[in-house]
Amino acid sequence: MNISELFATSARNAVPIYAVTNSTLEPLLGGRLEAHAKWIKASAFTGAAGKVLLLPGADGAIAGVLVGLGNDEDALATAALPAQLPPGTYAYAVTPGSHDGGRVALSWALGSYAYTRFKSADRARERPVLVWPADADQRDVTRVARGMFLARDLVNTPANELGPAELARAAGEVAGEHSARIAVIEGRDLIAQNYPMVWTVGAGSTRAPRLIDVRWGDASLPRLTLVGKGVCFDSGGLDIKPSSAMLTMKKDMGGAAAVLALAHMIMDAKLPVALRVLVPAVENSVSGDAYRPGDVLKSRKGITVEIGNTDAEGRLVLADALTEGDSEAPDLMICMATLTGAARVATGFDLPPFFTQDEKLAGDLMAASVREADAMWRLPLWRGYRELIDSKVADLNNSPSSPNGGAITAALFLERFVEKAHAFAHFDIAAWNERARPGRPIGGEAQAVRAIYAMLKARYRQ
Repeated sequence: MNISELFATSARNAVPIYAVTNSTLEPLLGGRLEAHAKWIKASAFTGAAGKVLLLPGADGAIAGVLVGLGNDEDALATAALPAQLPPGTYAYAVTPGSHDGGRVALSWALGSYAYTRFKSADRARERPVLVWPADADQRDVTRVARGMFLARDLVNTPANELGPAELARAAGEVAGEHSARIAVIEGRDLIAQNYPMVWTVGAGSTRAPRLIDVRWGDASLPRLTLVGKGVCFDSGGLDIKPSSAMLTMKKDMGGAAAVLALAHMIMDAKLPVALRVLVPAVENSVSGDAYRPGDVLKSRKGITVEIGNTDAEGRLVLADALTEGDSEAPDLMICMATLTGAARVATGFDLPPFFTQDEKLAGDLMAASVREADAMWRLPLWRGYRELIDSKVADLNNSPSSPNGGAITAALFLERFVEKAHAFAHFDIAAWNERARPGRPIGGEAQAVRAIYAMLKARYRQ
């Protein structure tokens, strides 16, 4: 979707939009909306969040639009508009008091998103367009929206259309757009170049595993490394998932989608960093070549790992990628992965947890989360649980016998492969909206990406 097609530069003949809360509606009924007060009351419109009401004109055309903000708790409430308006040009006459033009414009863009790759009839439909708010940074809104759409599209793409090769191709397109360098290690070359756990997890599939490595920026600048889990489909391996749990496993590469979206934003904004993106891309399948429960693997770092469960594959491929990223002692390394169901139990689908030992980084991330209305929550890397990932026959076990604290023990597992990075954060994201809300349709989602990008902008543009 071309983001520019969602907006207009001229307000001529634009239909006015009035964004109102429960408390700001009443004063407008005696003022700017007095001519429509009876219609609004007869329609029982109260300003409830996400509700939209069209105001009739004397000539039968639309004279205006009301959009409810409720108690103004949902910063993306206005994203309900694009899906409910007929084609035409619209402009805000009353904007949300708590939103600047950038938030209003981004909400419009996010609310316009739809995954239409396999819906030929939907592709050609006309869309409503919004006049750019005067105070919106059009370039930044566009780059963020494009990144979000990229991630959503990748996650929403079915696994028969998106395997390791196609994910590498998508990374290549992002790299090519920004003149970045990309290298891909494929198949048995992973063994030769010492990425044994990436190879082993992917060996059970006929679709060869890969390590995708993108570099951009001047090497003398602060090193920023992003690592994203690229499990393009997760059957669970020999510890196979029930069919109900496989229905959304096309989203198991959501971490890779998130870091590619974030990389696009960073490169498009030309942040002064030496960026590196590492994505282990595999399919966790069942075959005679699949790895087994009880196997012991040697990692790139030399740490040995006993396989307690083949469905805990993400931390294995990430471990090799994190080891490589850590070898350059980056100033900041961020890992994003759809890693554990335990994270969903702990904080639900809407609130992805993150883990870091760096107090300043944690504070900066939480501050950006609030500013950008992009939810996240810090969970502890509790040292008392380290013994839970010990193995009797190897250095570590990828699946602790205890079912408790699973998101924490997974994060502790990953941390064992990070020593030199000056700061490290791991995000355990769902990469999926399980319920529809304004600007967040059911399906793939780039969780925490907007907040991380905002944090990086603040950190590297000082």
